[in-house]
Amino acid sequence: MSSKDWIEKDYYAALGVDKSASSDEIKKSYRKLARESHPDHNPGDAGAEERFKTVSEAYAVLGDEKKRREYDEMRSLFGSGAFRRGARGAGQPGGAPFDVSDLFGGGAGGGGDARFGGGGGFTDLFSTIFSGGGAGGGARRPGPARGRDVEAEVALDFSDAVRGVTLPLTLRAPGVCDTCHGNGAKPGTTPVTCPVCHGAGVTTRNQGSFSFSEPCRNCQGVGTIVEEKCPECHGTGGVTKTRTLTVRFPAGVADGQRIRLAGRGEPGERGGPAGDLFVHVKVRPDELFGRTGDDLTLNVPITYAEAVLGTDLRVPTLDGTVTLRVPPGTPAGRVLRARGKGVVRNDGRAGDLLVTLDVVVPAKVSDEARAALETFAAQTPPAAREHLDARVRRFS
Repeated sequence: MSSKDWIEKDYYAALGVDKSASSDEIKKSYRKLARESHPDHNPGDAGAEERFKTVSEAYAVLGDEKKRREYDEMRSLFGSGAFRRGARGAGQPGGAPFDVSDLFGGGAGGGGDARFGGGGGFTDLFSTIFSGGGAGGGARRPGPARGRDVEAEVALDFSDAVRGVTLPLTLRAPGVCDTCHGNGAKPGTTPVTCPVCHGAGVTTRNQGSFSFSEPCRNCQGVGTIVEEKCPECHGTGGVTKTRTLTVRFPAGVADGQRIRLAGRGEPGERGGPAGDLFVHVKVRPDELFGRTGDDLTLNVPITYAEAVLGTDLRVPTLDGTVTLRVPPGTPAGRVLRARGKGVVRNDGRAGDLLVTLDVVVPAKVSDEARAALETFAAQTPPAAREHLDARVRRFS
């Protein structure tokens, strides 16, 4: 994207957020709009694909704090209209052209503020903004541009997330046209040098006592013109491609985790590096096991008799079984630990299996069982409720 895009395009409106929106609000809006307009969800819908490109371009700027700050500054500078040709100044009913050097104490023939390098300082500033050059400006063709990052979402089974798994991931994203290899020209032809900017990609305009550079409108800042367009990409040099990547999810990957694959995003422009692929992981819940960090959790029901008398429990793990000893007199809610039976990391460290015991009280019992319980109750000391009974007596 060019500096001209930053001036003309309202990225906040594209994402449907206010200028004061937080980073989280911008990210949330982008994800919603990207899902709604993604080409995979709207096959054959050119309008949806264009909306997807628009919101992706907007998020590439507003999602980066540095770029967002630069974008806001540029929009504030040029949105005020102070630098439009023929702008009228206060107390100038005749419409005398506004001289930007007046802002820094210099008149029409003055040298300007020394902090901006004299009369040419503001020209250098404009050259820096539009051409990416340093002090001293000078129009030059834009250099290599890094490709945009790509986001994808993958749902994993619980056991695959714990053990780790390798899965194919299919993506639809812009890529370099295989027919013209990205130059946009029909096979057998080549782009020609732009006759307006002579291949520089930018043009310089004089306006009053200053001048500034901007992307060449004839070639859109590329520096070349495609006379015979590629029949596949129609001169753009890029097409929407479907590609399949093999992604390795490490053992212990958690729900909500984001995995970065460097260089697997969109290809760069003019020889620039590719962007990154960020894979958001969603883990499907398991019917038996839960997870807390590297520990697995499991609820196991036991009878009242097992809690009182004690027992040996054989419980499942992800890859087998383990036997746990329930001591006599175990209360409901007690947690037993099977060490090393949790999530095993790639470095060999493992969490534990935490088994929570749930004492089941039957809703109905036989006459024999009731008689046995009554005998048991008669021979068992009452529960220690003295502290509660004392409070009850205060209200009696």
